[in-house]
Amino acid sequence: MVQKYQSPVRVYKHPFELVMAAYERRFPTCHLIPMFVASDVVNEETSEDGSTQKIERRCALDVDAPRLLKRIAGVDYVYFIQKNTLNRKERTLHIESHNETFSNRVVVHETCCYSVHPENEDWTCFEQTASLDIKSFFGFESTVEKIAMKQYASSIKKGKEIIEYYLKELDDEGLTHVPRWSPSSHSLPLSSPTSLSTNQPDLLHINLLSSSLTFCVFYVADKLDADYIKRYLGDLTPLQESCLIRLRKWLQETHKGKIPKDEHILRFLRARDFNMDKAREILCQSLTWRKQHQVDYLLETWSSPQVLQDYYTGGWHHHDKDGRPLYILRLGQMDTKGLVRALGEESLLRHVLSINEEGLRRCEENTKVFGRPISCWTCLVDLEGLNMRHLWRPGVKALLRIIEVVEANYPETLGRLLILRAPRVFPVLWTLVSPFIDENTRKKFLIYAGNDYQGAGGLVDYIDKEIIPDFLGGECMCEVPEGGLVPKSMYRTAEEVENEDIRLWTEMIYQSASIFKGAPHEIVIEIIDASSVITWDFDVCKGDIVFNIYHSKRAPQVPRKDTLGAHGITSPGGNNVQLIDKSWTLGQDYSMVESPLTCKEGESVQGSHITRWPGFYILQWKFHNMAACSATNLPRVDDVLATLQVSSHKCKVMYYTEVLGSEDFRGSMTSLESSHSGFSQLSAATTNSNQSQSSSMISR
Repeated sequence: MVQKYQSPVRVYKHPFELVMAAYERRFPTCHLIPMFVASDVVNEETSEDGSTQKIERRCALDVDAPRLLKRIAGVDYVYFIQKNTLNRKERTLHIESHNETFSNRVVVHETCCYSVHPENEDWTCFEQTASLDIKSFFGFESTVEKIAMKQYASSIKKGKEIIEYYLKELDDEGLTHVPRWSPSSHSLPLSSPTSLSTNQPDLLHINLLSSSLTFCVFYVADKLDADYIKRYLGDLTPLQESCLIRLRKWLQETHKGKIPKDEHILRFLRARDFNMDKAREILCQSLTWRKQHQVDYLLETWSSPQVLQDYYTGGWHHHDKDGRPLYILRLGQMDTKGLVRALGEESLLRHVLSINEEGLRRCEENTKVFGRPISCWTCLVDLEGLNMRHLWRPGVKALLRIIEVVEANYPETLGRLLILRAPRVFPVLWTLVSPFIDENTRKKFLIYAGNDYQGAGGLVDYIDKEIIPDFLGGECMCEVPEGGLVPKSMYRTAEEVENEDIRLWTEMIYQSASIFKGAPHEIVIEIIDASSVITWDFDVCKGDIVFNIYHSKRAPQVPRKDTLGAHGITSPGGNNVQLIDKSWTLGQDYSMVESPLTCKEGESVQGSHITRWPGFYILQWKFHNMAACSATNLPRVDDVLATLQVSSHKCKVMYYTEVLGSEDFRGSMTSLESSHSGFSQLSAATTNSNQSQSSSMISR
């Protein structure tokens, strides 16, 4: 297994030449690198003008490993090769290292680079990547890997500290400036501050290989500054920083939609203890969910019904002592049955999602206000008044569904949950909901019965006394609605609630469909006027499909659709519909008007067809059985989603279609939007001009 490391960009607020002078100070000896034993220069080259210098060394390290392991391996020292290339003209230092000892059993490779900051020529950047591939090591592969990872992680921070140490030493000596290289300065001796040391290697490479054989291949990505990470994301270990940067880069390379913010990516990593593969799976699922249901636009598009404003007993209230936004929910005063009967599950779910989106916004705002990373909020739940009425089965079902959706898409957003005045009936409710709550989330729960919250270890430990709500014995007026029973006159019939749920879903631009082997998904579009334009935009979320367009003078029989699904957020109606009757004959009852288009998973397809005849046009997505999948080594977002599906004979698409008059269609995505169309909001950057009968464009 190959272990990988990728550093953020570490910035020294000093000129490149001064940093190189500090770099030289560590040699020929350095009390901060006790494990270094010796090094021999095996090759050295300098260009004619003196601007470039290359040095290759063979270095020996006294490996910090168990004595038994050294005896089994039969070595006291580990040797590695280091190649340094200093370009004084370009102001860069490139370093490459690999192990010589046990190279047939363990492969260690590291690259580092010192360079000028792209936005400030008086600052210096440092970047680092490494890889460790343990093929075999006398049965101690796992032990060697753990030793390497632990020591390498500790050495990364130490490397920067040593540079800072010698920069300070230079400053104490009055050396604050080193002139830049110029053609007339190439006669400087190799021992000058702008030359490379010829007898000792870089500390980071020493520590890398001294850990016995250490860790990670670097793919230079969109770069994150280490200071930015500390200021906005918090104190992360080097390996956690590496996970964030690698997952972020992977999304930039493979995800065609909106890239989430760094703090949101970090939440998913934390939710899976920085296991890259597991975090990537749940993040991919959430990104698809957000795209399908336009969650990114929820705060701008969702307006809470009046009944929610009057009877939903929750709201934001200042912040806790850690600066986290504070949300108060008076669950015991909430008429859950009345809200479900008056609104239905969809409106309640949409409202809770808007609360979570607002929480994310408030976290960003508080991060700026308090000058430190704030990535989660505190929730205070008052259970006074909770009774068996709250255990009404449809209400509990709605609650479980909300918990399921929030847990899947807003991990690590709850910093602390304070449950106050828990009554006797609470254990019953807890037994019902706790299995749906992640274990890490449950650890953040603090439960107080009766008035226990008023003493030491209670609210005053987490919330400033000045903002404790009045209904909890404080002096701060709280604007959270008091709730009460929803009038039965506001109740809706089951049919009205179902219609409202469907109305909410039909506001979504995109529909979701599943395609099975032998069961394509088809939709029909009736065209009255010839020369109309049918447009489509769809994403292939799983599997490979074939897209066809047919025309028929006969209206196909539309099957009856199912109602809303019961679990998660699913679109209303059946998500697999066949319209072409099995008795129909191609060429007689219907005809193909476009050549079949094969689309692979992960692709986004936009296109249009100018109709020649009135009648019924059938758009079909059909299962395409491909023997081989993508040839890329690195999986894409939708590749990961595909691995999560149980059936290998199932495909999934998200699609949107629209019919325009020919006078409104000018052959590009931009013109479609200017015609007040909602077409392809998810692919707004795409343009495609075409003068023929049809056009399709595929984005990867």
